[in-house]
Amino acid sequence: MPHPDRCQLIARDNGAGLSRDLPLLAHALQRAGCSTHITGLPHRGRFAEWLTRMQLARKPHAFDVNVMLERIRPEFLRAAKRSVLIPNPEYFRPQDKAALPLMDAVWVKTRHAERLFQALGANTRYIGFTSADRYDANVLRQHAFFHGPGRSGNKGTQALLALWRKHPEWPMLTVAWRRKRVEIEPLPANVTLIREHLSDAEYRRLQNEHRFHLCPSQTEGFGHYVVEAMSCHAVVVTLDAEPMNELVTGARGVLVAAHVIGTQDLATTYGFTEVAMEAAIERCLSMDVATAEHVGHAARAWYERNHAGFADRLREALHS
Repeated sequence: MPHPDRCQLIARDNGAGLSRDLPLLAHALQRAGCSTHITGLPHRGRFAEWLTRMQLARKPHAFDVNVMLERIRPEFLRAAKRSVLIPNPEYFRPQDKAALPLMDAVWVKTRHAERLFQALGANTRYIGFTSADRYDANVLRQHAFFHGPGRSGNKGTQALLALWRKHPEWPMLTVAWRRKRVEIEPLPANVTLIREHLSDAEYRRLQNEHRFHLCPSQTEGFGHYVVEAMSCHAVVVTLDAEPMNELVTGARGVLVAAHVIGTQDLATTYGFTEVAMEAAIERCLSMDVATAEHVGHAARAWYERNHAGFADRLREALHS
């Protein structure tokens, strides 16, 4: 296949992970030599979404390759010569599995996903992924904890809040959680819960201000809030389970013993015991500044290597 230079990126513009994926992927593809067009499907409004799809679907071979994020959109197939899926296993629905033979290739973000899609018989290639660089050297770092699950309900947030209620002696935990219609018990004095939308500048300040980031995800397609924390030189606490432990190792973060709690589409979901998380928090509290800085620098070094190599991996995938 010739090097495709016209790429259409197709995903729901959901104001969360997929909305982060689209510009990051577009920029990396441009670095790999492609011109890119983003087709962000509306979050709401079925007529508007239908109209967007039909307008693109009526133009045969307008692109060399479709790159579909998370979901397979068969109505776009004729818009390009080839179609590729970049999946998130935890949102890979039965209808996507049925449509998988329509894809020319599956490009995966993690080695965990690589095994899952190879087992389905897909033409699978590992590309990894990247996240935005959130580091701000001008922000004064505090020996405190941050948890930023966004709107997600599978980041272990309630379990962290319950644990902090049992430990009034622990330092401040700041939680930025915009999930609606969730009941939260009264919070202790050492927890600050932010429910409202924050500006990007304010959220970035929080990311850089806190030395320790708690990211105990039950599962991840990639893990933007993990990798963004690593870009900030933070000490990241996450579960010792795939794919989270592909990003964070004992040399560049703190891993928490995990156990299986269920499944979400193709993905396995994990949880943690209070004892395991308490041990991880106490380990963070025992770190002196020099040790924490060493771990944070290792995390940042991994971020830089991974970010620099992403466009190269995409270029190789396009050539293949």
